[in-house]
Amino acid sequence: MKRLLWLAPMVLTACVPRAAAFDPAKMPDPAALGPNNAVTEWWYVSGYLPETKQAFHWAQFKVNYKGIPYFASHLAMTDLNTDKVTFLEQGQQDAKFSFPPLKVSQGDWTLTQSANAPTAPFKLDAGPLQLTLTPQKGPVVHPPGYSGTPETGQLYYQSVTRLAVSGTIEGQPASGTAWFDHQWGDQQPGRDSLWDWFGVHLSDGSDLMLYRVKKLDGTVVQLAGSEVSPDGVARAVGNVTMTPQRTWVSPSGRGYTLDWKVSSDRGDLTLSAINDSQELLSKTTSIAYWEGPITGSGTWGGAAVKVEGMGEFVGGVLTKAEGGLFGSKE
Repeated sequence: MKRLLWLAPMVLTACVPRAAAFDPAKMPDPAALGPNNAVTEWWYVSGYLPETKQAFHWAQFKVNYKGIPYFASHLAMTDLNTDKVTFLEQGQQDAKFSFPPLKVSQGDWTLTQSANAPTAPFKLDAGPLQLTLTPQKGPVVHPPGYSGTPETGQLYYQSVTRLAVSGTIEGQPASGTAWFDHQWGDQQPGRDSLWDWFGVHLSDGSDLMLYRVKKLDGTVVQLAGSEVSPDGVARAVGNVTMTPQRTWVSPSGRGYTLDWKVSSDRGDLTLSAINDSQELLSKTTSIAYWEGPITGSGTWGGAAVKVEGMGEFVGGVLTKAEGGLFGSKE
């Protein structure tokens, strides 16, 4: 799940056909990773790499604001030897999208899949990220097929939940496991919704997506869990609860819940942030959010498991003093 896009006509230029309406009865093809005529769309890759003591994420956004396009991309890297977080973003309006195979780009940052095949490798060339991402499972659509509600807007949701990582981050060797997301629909995040999200890998070979969609006042309107089995089949997880535990207050004054208890029909987990100071203040999307590596443990399917992955928690809109396009001046 990814960042929130508050847009204004003043930053938008060219015209395109208005976005198609979201249809919850029309489920996407899991392998159709290409662009759509949607209000909001993004492609996202993130990974916690404990072997090389790194974490990263990269995201490309495509927005259709009443027939006017807007593009943004950004990336973050964490050196877990020093806990240093580096955040870079691009706002030039030169993005391109094609499929098949998938290729998305903005400036000189690109994500390209080598062939139109479910497990063909991706190449991520984005400044300090020079990575090959090889799917270990095929793409899936997360039950019920989308996130959100009619009240908050809805986004189709497909993923490749487990990819082998090789290459370099800031010139240093990188290896481990990553997660790829693609979402699109009629939601205008930040105007209508917030969320708490996890994409994690379990030591039994399964992958787990957890998602709390909230109204701006914090009321939870959707709580979803999706498990992708070792053989690559996505199934809804029943009776999921996500109970907040420890909250961290960032230098910006925003609070983020970084420790959680999760319970479900499949088992119980505790999830915790590895490095607290992972808040990102994105001027291109005008949003503050926490994005970083997660670890955990518990029982799943009747067996003990360890958990590694990434979490994302939205902190709200940037003020104008923080470089945001909207919000209060203070």
